[in-house]
Amino acid sequence: MKKYSKGARAERELLNYLASIGYSVMRSAGSGVNSISPDIIAIKKGYGMFFESKAWDSTSIAIDHKKFNTLKYWSENTKMDAFMAWRMNGKGWFFIKLDEMTKTEKNYTITKKNALKIDRRLEHIIIP
Repeated sequence: MKKYSKGARAERELLNYLASIGYSVMRSAGSGVNSISPDIIAIKKGYGMFFESKAWDSTSIAIDHKKFNTLKYWSENTKMDAFMAWRMNGKGWFFIKLDEMTKTEKNYTITKKNALKIDRRLEHIIIP
């Protein structure tokens, strides 16, 4: 399966789940090809959060500096919580805060080992 198809399917999965538990949600068109918006925005009862989602079967995920800075700006400008949402095969979704990622020369990254250690799941970040 192509990376885009897998990623889009994972985004829709997260989007549909959030909608099913009462969030108003939006998936950003073209978010995978531009750096101006996050993949998913979710709001419920005045609480908002947004996600850059990845569905990579890899030992790490990464986003470039430009996308990272865009997400930081969104978080500061909207006062919403920002998360990298990583869907790992056979393990489900893990949610990483931007400040938990490591800056390298080319990108910001987090390893699978660290994401598993943080172990932040959807039930840890949603409101009832």
